[in-house]
Amino acid sequence: MRRGNLIIISGPSGAGKGTLVERLVARVPGVWVSVSATTRSPRPGETDGDDYVFLSETEFVRRIEAGEFLEWATVHNNRYGTLRSTVESMIAEGRQVILEIDPQGAAQVKALMPEAVLVFILAPSMEELEKRIRRRGAETDEQVAVRLATAVRELELVGTYDYVVENDDVLRATDELAEILESLGGKDIPDGHQA
Repeated sequence: MRRGNLIIISGPSGAGKGTLVERLVARVPGVWVSVSATTRSPRPGETDGDDYVFLSETEFVRRIEAGEFLEWATVHNNRYGTLRSTVESMIAEGRQVILEIDPQGAAQVKALMPEAVLVFILAPSMEELEKRIRRRGAETDEQVAVRLATAVRELELVGTYDYVVENDDVLRATDELAEILESLGGKDIPDGHQA
């Protein structure tokens, strides 16, 4: 039996992480993208377990205290986190598990699971990053400035990553990510041994 890997994909807002992960899932068999837990209410059309694992504040805090999260953070008054048990069970099944999280969360996960592979997604330039953020049309000028300032801080962490993929061309960047996953393969687990 093969044991999977944990691949953490992170980088600045606007680098194109989500697009690349979607393309990777469509292309590489055995890839599973982790579903975050959250305390926020479901939006119309969202399904528990598919979009997010929806938890009450009380349940989320209980799980934090029980050490059930690989990483968690509070964002805009809601909590978000990655449940360790789900990730570990998917890896044990031989899946290539993708976590698409920010660099702060990536560092938390790497501390708990040093075997995790870190991949940083870069935009070709800060100018291009700003264009991509503005193209979405979802943020004010002030919010764009905050995202760009955060990106500058996140770029300082590039040296702590195992791989850096520049998303200058989505097809080429997807190819590079697929090659990274293929190079990782899976780990053989001797018969009769638990992962």
